[in-house]
Amino acid sequence: MLIVDDSVVARAVIARMVDGSDRFSVVGAVGNVAAALEFLGRASVDFILLDIALPGIDGLSALPDLISAGQGAKILIVSSSADEGGATAIQAMALGAAETLIKPSTGALSQVFATALVGKLEKLSEYPAPPPPSPTPPQPIVRPLAAPTVIEQRPLVRPVSASEEYDIVAIGASTGGIHALGQMFRAVPQAFRLPMIITQHLPTSFMPYFAAQVALLAGRPCDVAVDRLRIRPGRIIVAPGDAHLKCVKLSDGGAALRLTHEDAASGCMPSVDPMLSSLADVYGARLLAVVLSGMGRDGAEGARRVHDSGGCVVVQDRQSSVVWGMPGAVAALGIADAVLSPDAIGQLIATRRRP
Repeated sequence: MLIVDDSVVARAVIARMVDGSDRFSVVGAVGNVAAALEFLGRASVDFILLDIALPGIDGLSALPDLISAGQGAKILIVSSSADEGGATAIQAMALGAAETLIKPSTGALSQVFATALVGKLEKLSEYPAPPPPSPTPPQPIVRPLAAPTVIEQRPLVRPVSASEEYDIVAIGASTGGIHALGQMFRAVPQAFRLPMIITQHLPTSFMPYFAAQVALLAGRPCDVAVDRLRIRPGRIIVAPGDAHLKCVKLSDGGAALRLTHEDAASGCMPSVDPMLSSLADVYGARLLAVVLSGMGRDGAEGARRVHDSGGCVVVQDRQSSVVWGMPGAVAALGIADAVLSPDAIGQLIATRRRP
């Protein structure tokens, strides 16, 4: 892995901690972004440990370039300003960081920190990195939307009339998803009334801040899901960080969400798959499912269930994705009805809403 930190002492101490583990080793340690980009131009790594407070270009500003130069390397922010659940950590995750870890002062770099660091790396190692983007991206399953009212797509399982409407929107996202959500919500009017359910891969402690950020971006209430929370028009619900969302039908014709904790095939908690699958079982053809930027393939099997139930599946395009893992997996199955940029997805959602 590569360490990017302006402190010589911190680089040396962290390198000893990593090399002292049975699983990871440091192959490079540099003090600024320019040196990191130069290193990545001649060597490949699986992880980049990145400080935020760097001379010249700071870590947050450099994230997009480091993600590109890293060719699939996962970036772990290790910084004193990356308080878990805080604004800086959320911003780093939005820009494509895989995880964050608060770094104590150099004199306080202890075994407790070393254990936390190695634990984060082991957790990230459980999920394979997506393949690096090719210089010439392959032709998508369907062409991107040229205008929000004209979609070029393959036929759906059942014909969709111009007047048909969806009753609910479900969104799955991971690495880079927060940034994509911001772009998407800018294209959705605040008067939009359909309920929206979101599973975003984030630690539990991030969720209250994330829900507040979504509410601000969308201009409507956003709740972190609790067990038996009823789905209501005009509201957004996000999965907590420690439970899956499953939709159940109520006796009065409405629907609610249950929280479950079983292992998901993707290994993710929360997972997009059970959310999409259960919503498809309840809403069928009245569900619009969206899969945004993210690592791995979580959401692919749930999207297949949506497709088989007659619902509509839309995924983010490769060009705008920080990681085209999750949306790419859905597209590769041939079940995406459209492959679009986040703003075009927002415009599409707006045109399909129930008044």
